[in-house]
Amino acid sequence: MDVSFSSAVVILLLVLDPIGNIPFFLSLLSRVAPARRVRVIVRECAIALGVLILFALFGPAILGVFGISDSSLTIAGGVILFIIALRMIFRSADNLFGDTPEGEPFIVPLAIPSIAGPTAIATVMLLVSRAPQRLLEWTAAVTVAVLLTLVLLLFAGRIAKLVGERGLLALERLMGLILTAVAVEMLLRGIEAFVRQL
Repeated sequence: MDVSFSSAVVILLLVLDPIGNIPFFLSLLSRVAPARRVRVIVRECAIALGVLILFALFGPAILGVFGISDSSLTIAGGVILFIIALRMIFRSADNLFGDTPEGEPFIVPLAIPSIAGPTAIATVMLLVSRAPQRLLEWTAAVTVAVLLTLVLLLFAGRIAKLVGERGLLALERLMGLILTAVAVEMLLRGIEAFVRQL
């Protein structure tokens, strides 16, 4: 999978889905004092970045321990990405991540799995496993994507007021459509790599 730096940033940004997370973040942070909301968002994004970089550094070693091939990871990542994309397109009223704890959110569910979820982790590991010599480039791409996510989430309230609930839903569905195409491409690449190994 030949992916440029800019393509990696776009794919990661789609997977992190900051636009789709705006209503979720606003809902959870409504319980938090306005003075602390910025700190909470920065903290959760920093934790998510740490988790993703950790998997970028040690993901290939984890795959080696479990004997998971690149083609298996590509197919699994494509399937997960496809499911998330479908949920983005056909969003239900139910919370995607189930019940949430009371009080100020910490790590779960904002940092994990809302930002650094299974799809984001699988995408990072896939990028690194396919081109380990570009580890610094992938780390930079993850950092840029999380920073862009941070900026969007910091302005979540203003964005929600500007585009409205229907506008957010339309943007999320558009991102879901793009993500569906990326997921199908990952599946086709994974299947092609598997067939070549036979």
